[in-house]
Amino acid sequence: MGVDALDDLMQNDILAALPEDEITFLRPHLELVHLPFDTELYEYAEKLSHVYFPTTAVVALLYVLADGGITEISVTGHEGLLGISVLMGERALGNAMVQCAGNAYKLKASVLKEANARGGKLQQILMRYTQALFAQMAQNSVCGRHYSVDQQLSRWLLDRLDRLHTNELKVTQEMIANMLGVRRETVTEAAGKLQHEGLIQYKRGNITMLDREGLEMHAGECYRVSRREFDQILCTSM
Repeated sequence: MGVDALDDLMQNDILAALPEDEITFLRPHLELVHLPFDTELYEYAEKLSHVYFPTTAVVALLYVLADGGITEISVTGHEGLLGISVLMGERALGNAMVQCAGNAYKLKASVLKEANARGGKLQQILMRYTQALFAQMAQNSVCGRHYSVDQQLSRWLLDRLDRLHTNELKVTQEMIANMLGVRRETVTEAAGKLQHEGLIQYKRGNITMLDREGLEMHAGECYRVSRREFDQILCTSM
């Protein structure tokens, strides 16, 4: 693994927070891979052979209904780990789909289990990360039931822009509609409202955030609660 690869490794918040002895144990087993857009990494209930630590990729965990309908369960980027359920039941909680192409570190599930069993900082972080992930899932459920589509869109955009460290997102109406479980016309209307309020600039296939503070306020509690949980993962010690 070269110097450039080691720099990329530090782009994942969990790996970057580990002490030298723990990262030394993992380093020989970490494989830097590119995750192309729209790649399905695994399906619901599939036995997980590997987990992924994204560095620049963003991956959504989805539940696909028998009729083809889609519900977004969670989203993961540089702050986390994809496949944490391998520590509990070994099976995938949903379909993992790459929504923003980028890189990730791939690790055998057996190695993660061994590292976790050793205790230390990794075990502590993964416990807190699991809690934050559950909080995100809970807020997704609340948001979908009690918030307007434009509020849901605000949260959805912020969740991705936070993980990309940018104000611009290339995304289609169809993709947003599928993730929010609404019609494309509804997405157009919601995006138009946010643009009218000066929060975003919306063009075909591209959304630019103009007012982060305003967008966060519009997204409401659903975004703030989840964001706070993830911000605390590396800020407290057990």
